Amino acid sequence: MRYGPMFGPDITFLGVPRCDLGDPESFAGADIVIVGAPFDGGTSNRPGARFGPAALRQACYLPHDGSRPSLALRVDPLRDLTVLDAGDVECYSGDIETSIAAIEQAVYTIAASGATPLVLGGDHTVALPDARGVARHHGFGRVSMIHFDAHADTGNIEFGHLYGHGQPMRRLIESGALRGDRFLQIGLRGYWPGPETLDWMAGQRMRSYEMTEIVERGLTECLTEAFAIATDECDGVFLSVDIDVCDPGHAPGTGTPEPGGLSARQLLDAVRRICYELPVVGMDVVEVAPPYDHADITAYLGNRVVLEALSGIARRRAVASGGEPWDPRAPLLSGRRTVPPTVPGL
Repeated sequence: MRYGPMFGPDITFLGVPRCDLGDPESFAGADIVIVGAPFDGGTSNRPGARFGPAALRQACYLPHDGSRPSLALRVDPLRDLTVLDAGDVECYSGDIETSIAAIEQAVYTIAASGATPLVLGGDHTVALPDARGVARHHGFGRVSMIHFDAHADTGNIEFGHLYGHGQPMRRLIESGALRGDRFLQIGLRGYWPGPETLDWMAGQRMRSYEMTEIVERGLTECLTEAFAIATDECDGVFLSVDIDVCDPGHAPGTGTPEPGGLSARQLLDAVRRICYELPVVGMDVVEVAPPYDHADITAYLGNRVVLEALSGIARRRAVASGGEPWDPRAPLLSGRRTVPPTVPGL
């Protein structure tokens, strides 16, 4: 494991301590272990997501001092949790299968230690080894998936290959690692896949929330429904966030932008809610491609997705330890608002 071996400076996520997956003592007792998967050899359009992990680690205007207090949740996830960074898996863009195997082993090592793996991608190919590594520990069929994406990623053979960023969800279901009927997709839209692939998805009893349904019903209602499915007969949830679930105006730096997606605010609120309300046992943030970003818009959003997830997990654990439940309607400051004095003649 290395820190940005070819794609960025030797840094950790916002300055959290390092660990070495080859040394179990270095991450013993960790709550979250971050690992980079700088792989974009499965892209079908614009490459560049290999630079995502480095960008996600750096994208913040605040000091990289290992502290990030959440205004909304009133926790400091980088201090309330033991968050470590294991660096990057060494990936080879010309060798998908070797890269997948290395990523899966790294994720499994983290999950088996009792920590929650949080993977910084990389293109969405890495969701296959990410979720499969988690399922190897928790049990095949015992982990559900909540998948934010513009695209279903359920293709079969694309560009002559079984593996790529358009196929990981099919490969996960076919392998038995995840159940199709506990697979929830949020934010789909556009003009892919075609009828044959949609028929396969229906046969697996997948539940996909296309953007039209989300607009008509509301994201809150759709998520509530998805949560009930995700927690039925499963012990944990894997959260996979493809940054292109957001409209390109909110996330331009990605390989396959699709207009008409979620806003940045909707995505952040959804991730926060998922990690606060559900037993998240693994997560990845993928398809951040810095070469196409403008003013680091996408990198900043991806960084905040990670922080919202960590904050939700931290508040969930605080409540489990006897803390007050979070009320999203509570004001930030509850002091009485003063009334200006009456001025005579006005």
